[in-house]
Amino acid sequence: MPKPSRRRPALTLLAATGVVASLLAAAPAAAGDRDHDIDRDRGRDARLQKVQMLSFNDFHGHLEAGEDDRLSVELDPTQTPVGGAEYLASTLERLRAEAGDRDSITVAAGDLIGGSTFLSGLFHDEPAVESLDALGLDTSSVGNHEFDEGTEELLRMQYGGCHPVDGCYLQDRRGRDIQYPGADFDWLAANVVNKDDGEPLLPGTTIERVRGTKIGFIGMTLEATPTLVNPTGVATVDFLDEVETANAQAAQLRRKGVKAIVVLLHEGGVQAGTYDQCVGISGPIVEIAQNLHPSIDAVVTGHTHQPYTCSIPDPAGNPRSVTSAASFGRVVTETELVIDRRTRDVVRKKVTSTNHLVTRDVADPEQTAIIEKWSAIASPVAGQVVGTIAEDVTGDANTTTRAVETPMANLVADAILAGTSGENGGAQIAFTNVGGVRASFLRDTITNGEAVGEITYAEAYLVAPFGNLLVSFDLTGAQIKAVLEQQFVPTRGRQTLALGVSEGFTYTWDASQPEGSRVVADSMALDGVALDLDAVYRVGTLNFLAAGGDEFTVFPEGTDVVGGVEDIEALVAYLEANPGITPPPDRVAGL
Repeated sequence: MPKPSRRRPALTLLAATGVVASLLAAAPAAAGDRDHDIDRDRGRDARLQKVQMLSFNDFHGHLEAGEDDRLSVELDPTQTPVGGAEYLASTLERLRAEAGDRDSITVAAGDLIGGSTFLSGLFHDEPAVESLDALGLDTSSVGNHEFDEGTEELLRMQYGGCHPVDGCYLQDRRGRDIQYPGADFDWLAANVVNKDDGEPLLPGTTIERVRGTKIGFIGMTLEATPTLVNPTGVATVDFLDEVETANAQAAQLRRKGVKAIVVLLHEGGVQAGTYDQCVGISGPIVEIAQNLHPSIDAVVTGHTHQPYTCSIPDPAGNPRSVTSAASFGRVVTETELVIDRRTRDVVRKKVTSTNHLVTRDVADPEQTAIIEKWSAIASPVAGQVVGTIAEDVTGDANTTTRAVETPMANLVADAILAGTSGENGGAQIAFTNVGGVRASFLRDTITNGEAVGEITYAEAYLVAPFGNLLVSFDLTGAQIKAVLEQQFVPTRGRQTLALGVSEGFTYTWDASQPEGSRVVADSMALDGVALDLDAVYRVGTLNFLAAGGDEFTVFPEGTDVVGGVEDIEALVAYLEANPGITPPPDRVAGL
């Protein structure tokens, strides 16, 4: 059930299919109109109205400022320390003050939760939602990571209620549970519809009023979301085409009298300039932007963790702002929408966008209090030493292209093998996706006062924050080869997605060969013995991959499936059993 709202009544809600969902009737405050029209024109140009739109994306529950968190040298040659919710909030407040609070709205483009740091992820991202509410977020699209724990958990995050397994995390002075209240901002999901009735999982659009002017927002995630999350968690919904959905929603907004329209889309691109440039923009967002209806005035994007401020012409040849703000709260985009009061539409040629670094000048006290509250609850677990390393083990999704085998991914694969072998499933070979390995182990990183080389529970959690379960099953040697071939899929957003492999398994990869023939014949071996393509082997992996995640569609063909423990539990057990870890050697030749 939706939580009581502190907002004004909704002006309009538009579903992904064009029909207002019954869910919305039961939750009228889930999205809607925030009327900022309190003061009238104060001597400004009688025709042109300026609206400040602040945006960010891919927050991923990054509440705490990282000790050495910077953008890459290419993106920021000054190498300024950035990020942290305390500084994101103060940056937003400073920018709002410059424009005037009543002329400013704050939006986001998905992945606000999921794949989060320990402090937020340990509590199923309730701390991240509290932080986002406090910094004044108005609305956001969903991203693929909002679906990490499935659709029901996303609805809980929006509407409230304590976790169905872990319960409530907070108590009042009398020891009574405090219910999680849900998010005060709105997640929009125009292209996510229920399979049984075609109704939207969440509202598709919302309309904001700024000094009487309506601005419509359409929120979407990328159509490929089911390939990026555990497919079983999104089995009850369909993800629709981004362009078709946005164009249909824009038409409905226009019929409601809304002329200024912004798309919040969790899909993006890559560019070669600095954080406030647009040099050679490429990626899925280019084709999407080129095909969005000319009535759409701006596109706020995400997913690729790249910052850019671009102008990509719409189908009519008119300029249109397309922006992204990196990730983890390190950049904020400020877009000035200039609206003609007579036509109520955006004057495109006058729109400007600027990316601002979230510098660590002033810490917002409200955010500091939120971090301290949750840190106190987490501290007994966070500082537990669970293992040691003799050398740095590197190669996580945030520091590699995800297209190569890495020591860190192989270490995680070793932990999966240990957790699924013997009586735990009999696995002989284990695989993990490099994209799911979210941190490295560094000897000099000290998070809770531990000694050099010690690994704490919090550090282990950062490596495996998704709550995946281990599974084991039977595959033939031929099926294992087919799995390895699926590391290269030319139609996938990221064409090459490497797998980390466990100790004892080796093979050779030849990228010069065509799709389906890149694993060199007869190169696969287990403990030095060539794999028999007709023989059956026990394979261990994550339930994400076992269900076909990342388009590894051969894994679901496995038979005699045996479930296992959570990935973080297996990793901690492996660290405890193997002190003084060193980087695993390469197990793949050529990848």
